[in-house]
Amino acid sequence: MDKIAINGGKPLSGEIVISGMKNAAVAILLANIMVEGECIIENLPDISDVNRSLEILSAMGAKVEHITKNSVKIDSTNIVPCSAPDDLVKKMRASYYVLGAELARFGRSTVACPGGCDFGVRPIDQHIKGFEALGATVSVTNNHIVAVTTGGVIGDSVFMDVVSVGATINIMLAAVKAKGVTVIENAAREPHIVDTANFLNACGAKISGAGTDVIKITGVPTLHGVTYAIIPDMIEAGTFMVLAASTHGKLKISNVIPKHLESISAKLVEMGADVVEEDDSVTVSRSGELSPITVKTHPYPGFPTDMNPQMCTLMCLAGGKSRMIEGVWDNRFRYVEELKRMGASIEVDDKVATIDGDPQKLVGANVRAIDLRAGAAMVIAGLSAKGHTEIEDIFHIQRGYEDIIGKLQKVGADIQIITV
Repeated sequence: MDKIAINGGKPLSGEIVISGMKNAAVAILLANIMVEGECIIENLPDISDVNRSLEILSAMGAKVEHITKNSVKIDSTNIVPCSAPDDLVKKMRASYYVLGAELARFGRSTVACPGGCDFGVRPIDQHIKGFEALGATVSVTNNHIVAVTTGGVIGDSVFMDVVSVGATINIMLAAVKAKGVTVIENAAREPHIVDTANFLNACGAKISGAGTDVIKITGVPTLHGVTYAIIPDMIEAGTFMVLAASTHGKLKISNVIPKHLESISAKLVEMGADVVEEDDSVTVSRSGELSPITVKTHPYPGFPTDMNPQMCTLMCLAGGKSRMIEGVWDNRFRYVEELKRMGASIEVDDKVATIDGDPQKLVGANVRAIDLRAGAAMVIAGLSAKGHTEIEDIFHIQRGYEDIIGKLQKVGADIQIITV
């Protein structure tokens, strides 16, 4: 029943160091299921989704040893197939990567239907289509997904009907040890797909084209252990970039890959913020008023859907009408009702939110973190608003942001966790 308590209205200043990418970490950790040997994974974010992934691996029979808070040693040699605990799987969306990894290594998999943030109907039909193209028979029974092959996975061509990050990674996992060659067309191109492919290649896989819309995987018989560091989290970086602009602050966001942030940087500059890029950092500041803009979310390299709530919050502080158009997920705008509690003027029509911004309009209130990124938006709103804000259901935020309270306190935020 913990809450986040914020006294807002203070400009933030200083440096924030970005942690490893959540979406890469969970995929790479569960990809360890395929590796018969010892891997050391570094730059892991200390967040609940990573901890649950490690718990899943441990419960399945892997040896998991924490080296530091952000690095772990994993030996999956004695993993037992079809043994991922239902209660853990149902707590995170990315647990569906167990399916692809188990299919690759054992030719069969049984996993409870995954959980995580609820954006309405989030089907895994593209995952299933890919598995079936690779020779698996897939069924859903008693809220479990069951995939079985006869004699293992067989390489083939897979065309994605829609661009799906999760399905791209899952099919790539399933194909790594397949007999023959697999080609994924209309693949997603996000940086964590590239990071997952780089990890697998370091383990002996033969994957080319990750980061483009055509990925080619030549199956290999075995994968060996490796030491690998997770890339920085572009969404965590983007969240703090928006926060700098929203609070009239100046923040140096370090340990980033600036190219991954280009779509976010461009929109912040368009709104009137200053963004200075260096080799592994971006510094964001604002001195004048914010201008209203239009943003539409797209798959990478477009503006990320995971930055929709944070950017919409910033739009609330711009004088005039802005529009946020959601081009990826249905029902992404559930967080709008929480912003309205703080005085925001927003109208939603299907996948378009029209924001009537006012730099002085947001005021502190009691709100909820509806999901992970909506929770981050509530933190931004609370720090930008006048008065006191309390945020409930903060477990969503803790799924994806390592030590967000400590990082913000170091740059001057009046923020703390309170236990009710």
